[in-house]
Amino acid sequence: MHSQHGLTPRLKPLSARRSTILSVLDIGTSKVVCLIAELQPAEALSTLRGRTHLARIIGIGHQRSLGLKGGAIVDLEAAEGSIRQAVHAAERMAKVEVQSVIVNMSGGRLASQHFQARVNVRSGSVTGSDVERVLETASAHGVSPGRAVLHALPTGYALDGQGAVIDPSGMIGEALGVDLHVVTTELAAARNVMLAIEHCHLGVEAVIATPYAAGLSALVDDEAEMGVCVVDMGGGTTSVGVFSGGHLVHCDAVAVGGHHVTMDIARGLSTRVAAAERLKTLYGSAISSPSDERDMIAVHGVGEEEGDAPAHIPRSQLVRIIKPRVEEVVELVRDRLRNAGFAAQAGRRVVLTGGASQLVGLPEVARRVMQGQVRIGRPLGIRGLPEAAKGPAFSAAVGLLVYPQVAHAEYFEPRGHGAFAATGTDHRYLPRVVRWIRDSF
Repeated sequence: MHSQHGLTPRLKPLSARRSTILSVLDIGTSKVVCLIAELQPAEALSTLRGRTHLARIIGIGHQRSLGLKGGAIVDLEAAEGSIRQAVHAAERMAKVEVQSVIVNMSGGRLASQHFQARVNVRSGSVTGSDVERVLETASAHGVSPGRAVLHALPTGYALDGQGAVIDPSGMIGEALGVDLHVVTTELAAARNVMLAIEHCHLGVEAVIATPYAAGLSALVDDEAEMGVCVVDMGGGTTSVGVFSGGHLVHCDAVAVGGHHVTMDIARGLSTRVAAAERLKTLYGSAISSPSDERDMIAVHGVGEEEGDAPAHIPRSQLVRIIKPRVEEVVELVRDRLRNAGFAAQAGRRVVLTGGASQLVGLPEVARRVMQGQVRIGRPLGIRGLPEAAKGPAFSAAVGLLVYPQVAHAEYFEPRGHGAFAATGTDHRYLPRVVRWIRDSF
């Protein structure tokens, strides 16, 4: 039993012919969202070819998130309360009871590892068992202790040294190779998210890295094919997913987000956090404009009573606080990509999403710092979303509904063995997370 590689549960594939009801939970630092959707088998969409089903939202609940910092749970009870309220609201609207959810992971220092493997083809042409063997060999590489595997994605096969093979089955050759992209998170962080959900008497069907979910929801196929970097800017974390050749090829996250901008404003103008958030949303910008000196905004001090007259400051003062922090976050993302060697292929196209991406002037800053094309990404190809949930803040949540449609692309350890094994006893999909938690710790 390799307890240190405790593996989050794996999803059963969707039926291509039947409609199904799916519940997802986006647990972020600033909000918790529960979506309940009906997934109906669909004809292929031209821009979203990877999707097999059309999702129609039948229930939505969102709640201010409590008990999280930097995407990780720091107060279990508070987090449970937020989750419970969001789920109840969605259940009331959908008139269905949620049994289990697909959930995302933003904290826990998301990271990527790449493994390669080669096996000899047994019979001259590649069979399913050859593919299985090469994936098994690749996944036998150890993942660092204290980390949990979220995703194991084959990004490409090679046959006799010829790379970029999409599906080697049936092809003729002697040596079959694979590149496996493994996304990991801190085991403790994953465990706490799952524990909070368990305490709400819900099962966990799968745990998905937030930038993967955001990309599944906000990207069109051509972008994912040509190479793009998705930056999901949340309240407490900014996470990054690089897509290329239609695959997720890199993941990373930094523990800074929109909430840090708010705190800077609260400190810089000595006002309450709630007031700072409002100033940021209403008047904030990451770029200066000529009218900033003339536009005056009212600021209430920290200890003032309701009736006290506010101070008035020029908007330029607010911009001067916001701008350096936003630049810092974008530069951090750029440097992390550069160090990982992904700047060249992904730097040309950047899709910003997540609630904090709505800040005025952010695309301009990203264009200047990352030197590429930048657009804001919103959830695509989804029905029944209320107007308020159509923005970038809901990309990750909607992506969790798309994930089951692409889950078949992942490599799932067979027969419960090897480095990714979760229990060593259960050779099917893990039916309950409880067992995973019990056996792993």
